[in-house]
Amino acid sequence: MDIRDILRKSLLFSGLDENHLAEVAVIAARRPFARGETVFAEGEPANGFYLLAQGSMKLCKVSPDGKEKVLHFVHPGETFAEAAFFGDGKYPAEARAVEKGEAIFFPREGFMGLLERNPRFSLNLIVSLSLMLRRFARQIEELTFAEVPARLAAHLVELAERKSTSFQGTTYLDLDMKKGELASRLGTVSETLSRSFRKLKEEGLIEVDGSRVVIFDMEKLKAAAGRRPA
Repeated sequence: MDIRDILRKSLLFSGLDENHLAEVAVIAARRPFARGETVFAEGEPANGFYLLAQGSMKLCKVSPDGKEKVLHFVHPGETFAEAAFFGDGKYPAEARAVEKGEAIFFPREGFMGLLERNPRFSLNLIVSLSLMLRRFARQIEELTFAEVPARLAAHLVELAERKSTSFQGTTYLDLDMKKGELASRLGTVSETLSRSFRKLKEEGLIEVDGSRVVIFDMEKLKAAAGRRPA
């Protein structure tokens, strides 16, 4: 796929005309990666940021004793590592590939030149960062106040909104990560996550078969997540 076709699918580059997309494509570089590969490590110099073209990426922090805390899973069309423009000039977390794919890399200096020449880039960058901050604020709120079953329900609702199939009121989706990684994402441990899956199942909201989740009543699941029904 042409780089410009990839850029069009990203919020950061939405609304740009062909000439401006061509300018971005000039400074962009394709970065293929293998499953499990570390694209950048925490503390490395932040010399640019990325747009995920295909595959899946997780941003995580690793403690000195080797424990991993997943901060966010990046999906195709999303940008990550925008910290290259702010702070102390170092990546604040590690980016590791969940599955094989490709990212588009934008060097900091080249992109700064685009920002200076085109205010639309600056506006889109602000919007992108605002959404990222809102996402982390919601995650912190969930980890602080919500019980694990509610966090799990919220994750399933969010995942269903992003990729699922529905038939006669029943929603079918596949988990986008291993259950151990999901437990880390929800700020809990595998045993507690299993109990939370069981609780939602006993309430008649879901059925689980491996990585496949069947949601029988989306509105009740939203209520369990603490969201208002649509």
